[in-house]
Amino acid sequence: MSDSPSVSPARDKDDPPWDPKEGRTAKKRFRKLLPWLGLGALVALIAFGMKGKPVEVETGAVTRSALTVRVSEEGKTRIRNRHIISAPAAGKMRRVALKAGDEVKAGETVITAIEPVVSPLLDPRAKAQAEAVVATREAAMKQAEGSLDAARASSNLANADRDRVRAVQIPGSVSKSDRDRVEGDANVKAAQLRSAEFTLQVAEFELAQARTALERPKPDSAGNLAEVKSPVSGRVLKVMQESEAIVSPGTQILEIGDPADIEIEAEILSRDAVTIHEGDTVEIEQWGGEQVLKGRVRRVEPAGFTKISALGVEEQRVIVLSDLVDPPKEAARLGDRFRVEVRVAVWHRDDVPVVPAGALFREGNAWKTFAFRNGKAAKVTLEAGRTDGRFTEVVSGLSTGDEVLLHPPDTVKDGTEVKKREEAK
Repeated sequence: MSDSPSVSPARDKDDPPWDPKEGRTAKKRFRKLLPWLGLGALVALIAFGMKGKPVEVETGAVTRSALTVRVSEEGKTRIRNRHIISAPAAGKMRRVALKAGDEVKAGETVITAIEPVVSPLLDPRAKAQAEAVVATREAAMKQAEGSLDAARASSNLANADRDRVRAVQIPGSVSKSDRDRVEGDANVKAAQLRSAEFTLQVAEFELAQARTALERPKPDSAGNLAEVKSPVSGRVLKVMQESEAIVSPGTQILEIGDPADIEIEAEILSRDAVTIHEGDTVEIEQWGGEQVLKGRVRRVEPAGFTKISALGVEEQRVIVLSDLVDPPKEAARLGDRFRVEVRVAVWHRDDVPVVPAGALFREGNAWKTFAFRNGKAAKVTLEAGRTDGRFTEVVSGLSTGDEVLLHPPDTVKDGTEVKKREEAK
């Protein structure tokens, strides 16, 4: 039996005659898989391109620091004691030469002079009334003298307390708040003493005015002029009657005050005024100087009033008066009715956990924030306390050292991948 010749498999025209059978089979399989491999690589590239990049964010940390809550409002300065000079008797008033801002001295500066219009300046009834006014002014002067003695005694006592506190040099014996309170009380009592002195001077001048009304000047005599002199030292604030005119008793001529004796008046919303107490510290800003002026609340007036806001909304406001504490020399340029910014401290803690206010947002009635954890944003619910506008107290929900996202964009959700902005190169 003879062996039949073997038949070789057909060769591809591109295959060299020396390639083995196994090599040709592997190449065929690779060529068949090549389109599928390319398609898989394309799908992988598309998926990689569609994958979202981490959102760049700015972060802040929960820290422990002092926190002071303040009520801020526009205010204005005003002279504490204002004196309106009026005509003591009827007659022809001469022209007032003084202008607003001119300095006057008590008992020396002549404001104007009044000439009697007719010889019989007073009839019997008017004379009796003038004598009654003199008696009233005399009683008012005695009352002012008593008030001055009381104010002087209070000032001496406050100065003695201040001197005793200043004499204590042992650290920790007297707290800073007690020192500030004693210093402020001494300043207030000194201001009240000056006010009482002004009141006595006004009473003396009013008595002199009342006595002048009893005189019967002769129109043809040079001594018939009734000179109106300034009762206090200070500056002219406003001239009400400048031109020569026939005036009646009590006609307002001008207003005088001491620009160095000023206070701060602020119209505070009633809901904020209930948190303010006498003695609270005050910061006065935007008054024209770089230094922040220190003050202390002297009075919160008990009655409110309605004021229409710039948006047309009715608001209930309360006047809060503050005194300057140790003002610098530059503050002497402040005058009457100057605009300032008043910030009253109503709450303070030395060591509380705080978070930047820009990291918080509201969802319904709850406060939320995004915490930065392992490169992702985690939405956290927390309980927020008081805030000063820049930092907010953390009551619960976050711990000291936790990082939070500041002003996160709308694209950030719970679980979104994020990266710190400083890490982006």
